Amino acid sequence: MTALTLSTAGAATLRADALVVGVAKGAKGPVVAPGAEAVDKAFDGKLASVLETLGATGAEGEVTKVPAPSGLKTPVVLAVGLGAVPEKDETYDAETLRRAAGAAARALTGSKKAAFALPVEAAEDVEAIAEGALLGAYAFTAYQGGEKDAKNSKNGNGAKLPLAEIALLGAKPRDKAYKAAAERAIALTEEINRARDLVNTPPNDLYPESFAAVATAAGKEHGIKVQVFDEKALAKGGFGGILGVGQGSQNPPRLVKLSYTHSKAAKNLALVGKGITYDSGGISLKPAGHNETMKCDMSGAAAVFAAVVAAARLGLAVNVTGWLALAENMPSGSATRPGDVLRMYSGKTVEVLNTDAEGRLVLGDALTKASEENPDAIVDVATLTGAMVMALGNRTFGIMSNDDAFRTSIHEIAEEVGEQSWPMPLPSELRKGMDSPTADIANMGERMGGGLVAGLFLQEFVGEGITWAHLDIAGPAFHEGAPYGYTPKGGTGSAIRTLVKLAERTAAGDLG
Repeated sequence: MTALTLSTAGAATLRADALVVGVAKGAKGPVVAPGAEAVDKAFDGKLASVLETLGATGAEGEVTKVPAPSGLKTPVVLAVGLGAVPEKDETYDAETLRRAAGAAARALTGSKKAAFALPVEAAEDVEAIAEGALLGAYAFTAYQGGEKDAKNSKNGNGAKLPLAEIALLGAKPRDKAYKAAAERAIALTEEINRARDLVNTPPNDLYPESFAAVATAAGKEHGIKVQVFDEKALAKGGFGGILGVGQGSQNPPRLVKLSYTHSKAAKNLALVGKGITYDSGGISLKPAGHNETMKCDMSGAAAVFAAVVAAARLGLAVNVTGWLALAENMPSGSATRPGDVLRMYSGKTVEVLNTDAEGRLVLGDALTKASEENPDAIVDVATLTGAMVMALGNRTFGIMSNDDAFRTSIHEIAEEVGEQSWPMPLPSELRKGMDSPTADIANMGERMGGGLVAGLFLQEFVGEGITWAHLDIAGPAFHEGAPYGYTPKGGTGSAIRTLVKLAERTAAGDLG
């Protein structure tokens, strides 16, 4: 993990491999952003002109490197675009700073130390820059062989290692608010990056039992009570949904409960995550070209796991229970078949029309189990439907809820922390499409509005009177394109920041 410190050093005096400054897009060309005054002075006040000569415009995410003049202690100045200059009396918003810091950190892969002199007006800016830089510096290198060559900042196969150290300038390290902001960013990004690692881990190494072991170890480390229901306990308890999905695999399913409690907590929040460690589609096999990234189908469980651990590390005054519904969906002679009927933990029967609609089956059991504890709210997170990707694209997750105000709150929280989301309805008329002549409900309904149909299915398993929301992160959970901002290729850690902020709001009593 990249190290981060708050430094009292000036931009012109700190020794580092690179110095990061912000540049904005002005009406007449690039404008050097606040925080870089000493750097601009070293360029005789002509840094903006130098950058413009090199083609820089200040556009968001644009990165330009220039040799540093003799007045600086760093050999390179890296200017990162912040987009348009803010209006009078306004400052750069948190997401702009977060993305700029992430783009800069990615551009400095292979460097040992970089100083960040981006605009800092308040503790919130420190948190945003720290988050962006630490998330941008992420790389999944666990399976890249050979000994690391620390001297040359490379691993054994020649790939450059992530930026090793970040010094954040202008952040007043003795100020309690600034220090707390940095500490929160470090704790949160470490858990997001751990979740990214889980999502990126190959399915031959991450399966229900090994995922449960990771959760158990983290629980011991951070004072979280962990209970693991193995296949025998699931069978004894009647968890037909989880067992039905996992019965075709040689790796049996698990249901993992993580309980973080606080002595001053007045509210109880339950989080439920879909954890299909590999999804072949089962007997309803996925077509060619759709299997290669299906290790990511446990991203919801990874998000829930990370959120609970982050809540514990931050000491939030709220009880947070995480439920990880873990199974591997494989085709075999023992696999659930289309047409089979499963008896869920709730007692309801489900006719399985498509074994590739398996996430809702494991979540159904977990939602019922979570409801037994009568929490103040339940939020489930899942890479649930391709239909949601069709509706909202690859960067936005959908939010459904049985409470409009709760749905709005989660949407506003996601926007605040920089995660793209959109409220989605639960049209009651779509429920009829899941009527079954054989069972209480089918696991498939109308094709059109498939993401909403899945939400309606899940709602059937939420306890009466419990506030509930469903986050379908199928689009943003796994990024297959080129990295951008602080978003890497592969697992992204989608929804974790939203869940943690939700827990913080719940602790503060801001959600009623």
